Amino acid sequence: MSHWLRLKLFLQPPISFAASLGWILAIAIVTLFWGLGDIGLIDETEPLFVEASRQMLLTGDWVTPYFDGVTRFDKPPLIYWLMVLCFKVFGVSEWAARVPSALAALGAILLCFYVLRQHSPRLNPDPDSTPVQPQRTMWAAWLGATMLMLNLNTYFWGRTGYADMLLMACMGGSLLAFFLGYAQVENPNIQGRWYGAFYVLTALAVLTKGPIAIILPAAIIGGFLLYLGNLRAVIREMKLGYGVLAIAVLALPWYILVTLANPNTFIQSFFGYHNLERFSSVVNQHSGPWYFHFVVILAGFLPWSAYLPAALFQTQPWRRKAWQGRSRSEQLGLYATLWFAVVLGFFTLSSTKYFSYTLPLMPAAAILVSLSWTDAILDSPVYPPHRWDLSRWFNVVLMAGLSWALFSCAPWLTQDPWMPTLGAKIAEANIPLYGGALWAVATVAAALCVLWRSNGLWLVNAIAFLLFINVVLHPAVAIVDRARQLPLREMAKAAVAAHQPQQEIIMIGFRKPSLVYYTQRHVEYLEQPRKLGAYLQKAVRKDPLVITTPQLLADTALTPHQYQTLDRSGVYVLVRLRS
Repeated sequence: MSHWLRLKLFLQPPISFAASLGWILAIAIVTLFWGLGDIGLIDETEPLFVEASRQMLLTGDWVTPYFDGVTRFDKPPLIYWLMVLCFKVFGVSEWAARVPSALAALGAILLCFYVLRQHSPRLNPDPDSTPVQPQRTMWAAWLGATMLMLNLNTYFWGRTGYADMLLMACMGGSLLAFFLGYAQVENPNIQGRWYGAFYVLTALAVLTKGPIAIILPAAIIGGFLLYLGNLRAVIREMKLGYGVLAIAVLALPWYILVTLANPNTFIQSFFGYHNLERFSSVVNQHSGPWYFHFVVILAGFLPWSAYLPAALFQTQPWRRKAWQGRSRSEQLGLYATLWFAVVLGFFTLSSTKYFSYTLPLMPAAAILVSLSWTDAILDSPVYPPHRWDLSRWFNVVLMAGLSWALFSCAPWLTQDPWMPTLGAKIAEANIPLYGGALWAVATVAAALCVLWRSNGLWLVNAIAFLLFINVVLHPAVAIVDRARQLPLREMAKAAVAAHQPQQEIIMIGFRKPSLVYYTQRHVEYLEQPRKLGAYLQKAVRKDPLVITTPQLLADTALTPHQYQTLDRSGVYVLVRLRS
């Protein structure tokens, strides 16, 4: 059987679809689901979500989230609801708490794959009379799904119990659904269904994050349509009034109920502190320079981020007339460019900066780079890759930098006061050696691909990152858990064993919410060790249990005869105070 006959057979829709789905699911198992519950909750944010969901399960109050008996209005309820449903099905566990994030990541990847299978235009706005070939849609979809799966952002946020991956799935899904409807101008029935999906996913995004889930999509879609000059026509075909009504029906009831139940607290906390103040001022000490999110995208989308500058340039957004002359289906590259730019620009302007804020632009980044690579692969018989392509050499440099960072990382990892032995344990497991060698070999292979003008570089990236997950990330995460979180779980277990009725548990000098989840008891936090004496004078309950560090215990000015040491683990000590 000839090469072209085998390729033609493979590209038949059933075979191609089955192979593509198998590829995505196989990588998803390794990236998202393998060992999902093997480590404990990660302080300080993940336990807040998980414990609030556990308390929602216990109280049956699906309107007001609580953490340790205090209302928690950082995020709307959708992530809590999904965790509660998983707790009901699978039982309360770390694995069940993380399933919504993993499934959200997989859903976003599959929808991105579907969009690229349906619409895989050239990235630049030049007219293209050549009909779209099956291999073009196959390459674009495979590359886009692979890039969206194999990066640090998806690996971390898809495996932890935060709301951020759910937001990426809902907001990213809504923006992808809009484009699927927008491109179906010749089939009003299918178009209407996709616009309906856009409104439903927007409502779910509002229940995941709040007003930002309307502001950003409105800016992206509005800017896209204004640029093309068809805003009014598309608004009419979207039936915007019905869509706004659908969003209101799905999302508003919870906002009304929670406001009625907590009239002042909710509005001030959610809309004031967690939305307006996060944009206008620094919240929770999450500050950063103006280029913070550029660095996050560069590192979080490695190794594919090397191609983002060139892909954004290829779309040539300054050629408005050319883009207006393209069919709707061919405007995907422009749409992804505006999507990427609006999200990045908005959070660059925001005063509060955090690693997960730009997560909603990840599908756009994957679309841009996958379309750029598809152009390069299919053009290579006529226009082989240039030997001095800057993006490809940037890819090589990033690999070399990652290799160097891994070889030399052990001394850097001794600076965290909560896990001072991490560097030694990482070195003992040979992770710097294995990881550094892996990326060194990948660097050489990538450089050879560039010099030989081969498009196999994308495969080098994918294989290297898959091996990186298994050789470095999975083992390193387990070591970090044992060094940072296991001592807290052991303290919680010892505290539960020593706990007596009506006895308080106090944590002094730092806030580790995982103690509340693992003790399933109220934990009183005292930030200043010197305040312990004043607190005890007012306390009704006597002989409390205290979890702290030896140094912080000394800072309380307690004498050794005033407490009994019950247990030690890592940097922590558990003591019982004596009256």
